[in-house]
Amino acid sequence: MEAISANHIMFIIFSFVIILFSVLTVTSRRILRAAVYLLFVLISTSGIYFMLNYQFLAAVQLTLYAGGIVVLIIFSILLTSHINQKFEPIGVKKIISGLFASLFGIIICITAILQYNFVASTAPEIPVNMHVIGSKLLDYGHNGFILPFEVISILLLASMIASIVIAKRKKQPND
Repeated sequence: MEAISANHIMFIIFSFVIILFSVLTVTSRRILRAAVYLLFVLISTSGIYFMLNYQFLAAVQLTLYAGGIVVLIIFSILLTSHINQKFEPIGVKKIISGLFASLFGIIICITAILQYNFVASTAPEIPVNMHVIGSKLLDYGHNGFILPFEVISILLLASMIASIVIAKRKKQPND
């Protein structure tokens, strides 16, 4: 029997945290708690990326998603004064349809994984050159990423402003 290594234990811990806090994120009735649960999911996902030696992807996961998006969500919640807001209880129809959709997604994922023939690569490892990555992130020419980052930042700003305007809108007597 093969001994369980520290990597196996860490993978099991990260996987358990991702599954547990994902379920808590979508089932929590308090919006601020759901945002904090989402933060734990994103941090654990970056932990798995670190285990796979995808340091750049893990760093992006931590800074952009865990550091940026979740802070943006929490900032929006606090700014709109909906910190104590509770969502209404979920009905039986929504629970059944959610379970059906989840089961359908699990079946598709497991089927795709089991039918794919995974083959280990024999190609040599490509060295990571942070200078090249940094210059591509700041380049606006061919294969540059500065324009998509700017478009995404404007989209995030517009969505945050729109959500604040909608949340702060005074209720009309006819609404």
